[in-house]
Amino acid sequence: MIGRIEGNVSVVRPTFVIVSAGGVGYKVAATKETLASLKANDKTALWTHLAVREDALDLYGFRTEDELGFFTLLLAVPGIGPRSALAVLDLAAIATLRSAIASGNASYLTKVSGIGKKTAEKIVLELRDKINMENHGVSRTFSGDEEALEAMRALGYSADEAREILRKVPEKFETGSERLREALKITGKR
Repeated sequence: MIGRIEGNVSVVRPTFVIVSAGGVGYKVAATKETLASLKANDKTALWTHLAVREDALDLYGFRTEDELGFFTLLLAVPGIGPRSALAVLDLAAIATLRSAIASGNASYLTKVSGIGKKTAEKIVLELRDKINMENHGVSRTFSGDEEALEAMRALGYSADEAREILRKVPEKFETGSERLREALKITGKR
């Protein structure tokens, strides 16, 4: 199995990157955030998961080992494949996803294309006990993100834009008003 890949970025596309390592170009599917951080001709190192199917070998890449671990947890849920797990990771920061699952908020996960109410409930049911918030040092920013997301939507941001901005807000800001204030500061710096 390919656990990690280091090399030069050849091409970045909307859903994948080609990483050249040892004379071979590996096609690596990744989250939008990971892809946005990569540029052609830069050196990169990605943690990877190799999904083996009857007709294909698909490689999925992650910036951190924590992202890879969460991806693997999602794959353990019956009915969740690699593409759905990647889409869940695109929804929000890992800390927010852990908080949503730990608090039993399945409706948050239904915002992912292809994840309905039953599948979201299955994810929460299967992973709630496996996610140990204390061991990951994760603050409970989920409710703050929900409040800030709604406020940003009221200000005219799309849900995707608001989520992308909120991903950049440090976890030390927990309440909705703190997270909104920091998100607006980030948008002002653009």
